Amino acid sequence: MNNEWITRVDPIEPAPGPLHGLTMALKDNIDLAGVPTTAGDPRTTEPAKDNSFVVDQLIAAGAVPLGKTNLDQYATGLVGTRSPYGACHSVYSSEHVSGGSSSGSAVAVATGQVDFALGTDTAGSGRVPAAFNRLVGIKPSRGLVSARGVVPACRSLDCVTVMARSVATARRVFDVMVAFDPDDAWSRRASSLPDRRPGRVAGSAAVIGVPDIGLGLDPEYEQAWQATLDDAHRLGDVVKVDVQLLLEAADLLYSGPWLAERWLAFGDKLDDSEAVDPTVRTIVRGGAALTAAGAFEGFDRLATLKRESEHLWTQLDALLLPVTPGHPTLAEVAADPIGVNSRLGRFTNMVNLLDLCAVAFPGPDRADGLPFGIQLLAPAGHDLSVIDLAALWCGEDVPAADILLAVAGAHLSGQPLNDQLVRRGARLAFTARTAPSYRMYLVDGPRPGLTRTLSDADGPGIEVEVWSVPAAELGGFAATIDPPLAIGPLELSDGRQVLGFLCTADAADPERDITASGGWRAYLAGD
Repeated sequence: MNNEWITRVDPIEPAPGPLHGLTMALKDNIDLAGVPTTAGDPRTTEPAKDNSFVVDQLIAAGAVPLGKTNLDQYATGLVGTRSPYGACHSVYSSEHVSGGSSSGSAVAVATGQVDFALGTDTAGSGRVPAAFNRLVGIKPSRGLVSARGVVPACRSLDCVTVMARSVATARRVFDVMVAFDPDDAWSRRASSLPDRRPGRVAGSAAVIGVPDIGLGLDPEYEQAWQATLDDAHRLGDVVKVDVQLLLEAADLLYSGPWLAERWLAFGDKLDDSEAVDPTVRTIVRGGAALTAAGAFEGFDRLATLKRESEHLWTQLDALLLPVTPGHPTLAEVAADPIGVNSRLGRFTNMVNLLDLCAVAFPGPDRADGLPFGIQLLAPAGHDLSVIDLAALWCGEDVPAADILLAVAGAHLSGQPLNDQLVRRGARLAFTARTAPSYRMYLVDGPRPGLTRTLSDADGPGIEVEVWSVPAAELGGFAATIDPPLAIGPLELSDGRQVLGFLCTADAADPERDITASGGWRAYLAGD
């Protein structure tokens, strides 16, 4: 029996949206209203009052939660065995671990019980179980996905991740998950991160880095890795690079300030109760003895490693690595729970420390048929680049570039001109509000137009829908827009820049200011 589920819930009616009807499982350190968030500690029995921020985003986009899944207790582990609810194993072998800490989430997806699942990734927990169960696992740039409503492991490093059976499904979920959350101190606006480098992934010009050294892989993995290197040329130019600094950074995760951060997050729960996993207790209690001087020593060393390695990213579009050096059995983990786990993080631990994004996906199988997972790494903000490359590797279509367009009036869903978007292949990406500095005016038609004021204003902003429009269709659509409206840059409340419907300043008649309505639908309802 594979112990993937902790709690199942009755499905809800799916909302309309880009994820309409897709089912999801949630790692049990992510809040789902009405269900206890145990983080693998059965002593926690009080139901969560609210959904986590990211779960609200997904449900609003049409996803349907089916329940909570097993995990290494307090998200501390890469094996999937440190749980009082029982160990999970890979769906491809009852003798081999499922990988953790997002163990149950991976199994629920790999067995087809859900379309996708959420995990978390501090040291590799969204990528290792994906690798061991032949899945795609996207680990976003730190802060792109809010962790509010997630039990912290290392708050400064924790990332909510998605696992799915295809890159396309994982990408759809990723697009919805990414949203700025002003109530999460670690949340970052997408606009604050560097843009992807245009044109480098679309053809053969992508530059893929591979290690210039042997990686000490298990024999079955070494054979699969050599096959991977042979295949890597399909993505572009392959160059050998020195990865020693990255591997040194990986060693810091459990030997410095970040272990103290785990102790700060949940050390008070690690008493001598039988409910506490003894390996988790042993590891995290070590954080209690760390000093402020030791913490700053770790911060300083990490800053040095980051600076000395950042030249890599001026040469590469992505770095290709195995996810793990091998795939241990349940018996091997039981014999050496700390040592085996530590080895699994050799190629994953450094990613959040060095502020990188990553996507894990299936490589060529081992000779015995078990999965072999590989990953692509890139600097924060280059998430879409590595997702595109993973899609190319997996033989999936890379979506043509779409452009985000915010609509505020007759092009809204259910309004008279919405068909002009739909018949051009546009799809509703998400709902949002403008930055508070925008005002809405009634112009000829009557139509609403937005204009930005010179100074920021108080208020919630204007309701908009953001549609994803195929780039090839935008010109034809823009030609249907009559003055004084035009399409130009518009800022959303979360800081993201999109295109939107704006009106010229001469059409902004103060006597026709309808900003107070909050949006076109509200104006029509009150007219």
